Amino acid sequence: MNADFDFDFDLLRELTEESGVAGYEDRIRELVRREFDGVVDSVHTDAMGNVVGTVEGSSDYSVAVAAHMDEIGFMVRHITDEGFLELDALGGWDADVLRAQRVRVHAEEGDLTGVIGSIPTHVQEDDEDGLSVEDVHVDLGLPAEEVDQRVSVGDLVSMDQTTTTVGDHVTGKALDDRVCLFAMLEAAKRLDDPDVTVHFCATVQEELGIRGAPALGVDLDPDLAVALDVTVANDIPAVEKEGEYVTELGEGTAIKLKDSSVVTTPKVHRRMRSVAEERDIDHQLEVLPSGATDTSGFQNTHGAKPVGAISIPTRYLHTVTESAHHGDVGATIDLLTAFLDTETGEHDYSL
Repeated sequence: MNADFDFDFDLLRELTEESGVAGYEDRIRELVRREFDGVVDSVHTDAMGNVVGTVEGSSDYSVAVAAHMDEIGFMVRHITDEGFLELDALGGWDADVLRAQRVRVHAEEGDLTGVIGSIPTHVQEDDEDGLSVEDVHVDLGLPAEEVDQRVSVGDLVSMDQTTTTVGDHVTGKALDDRVCLFAMLEAAKRLDDPDVTVHFCATVQEELGIRGAPALGVDLDPDLAVALDVTVANDIPAVEKEGEYVTELGEGTAIKLKDSSVVTTPKVHRRMRSVAEERDIDHQLEVLPSGATDTSGFQNTHGAKPVGAISIPTRYLHTVTESAHHGDVGATIDLLTAFLDTETGEHDYSL
């Protein structure tokens, strides 16, 4: 571990390396329950699989804080006569990043390692089209008969990748959104005797169209909701103009103003900025042209709610090399903790 990291990198690595594709977040759910133990006053899981750890405050005012557990992955849709697996996507994939990757197939009797095949350049046609998920096949290195015995249509497939450090960055798979789930869990551990009740929500199926958060919006009916997710950091050579950057790594946590699914409540994001400035927490503003988060799942479910969002800038989203700056992760934990610690239930978020 890099000595400059002031957070529990081992927990972050465990959360990101574990598998939990959308709709099948069981393994992550168990980790969340473990981390909530002794930290929150109560824990419950709903029928969709959302996990809520509640810290009781001294007032009836409640805040929901959400980060999603699921990662993008696949489901086996067909097994060929030769024993190769064909896949259906769970979440949004750029199929080109799948070439020659290692995967885990989560079969009933245990995980199997496989590789996504790629046609060697030696035999590729010059006019060969780009890859699509429908073209992908998983090679398990086993005879067809054995594959047929051990794998079933409907088994889940996730990417197989370790999480490590590269300079000042943390990199691996599923930082979307486990790095924010990690930040939420760390904030829960730091929060001490809040004035308001805080529901820490580990949500499901965000990658399939924000399905878990709206259910919680009804069940919890919070007075205020704050969601955490990664956001685009496109400060890379392929994006030449700084004005086209959404966020930049190393510039601090990102306070969301809008994405394609939500415009955050002005008085909420202004208070976030005020807290960040007062506590000297590095921060930047996020205007995301395209992309949706759990924030929108709370804004108008079961009635209109004030909402805010905090994002961790991340490069190379929806790949196995997603990368975040350790300082931005730390700043996100600091801002969320400070925002909750200073929430009295008496702030005016009205329009």
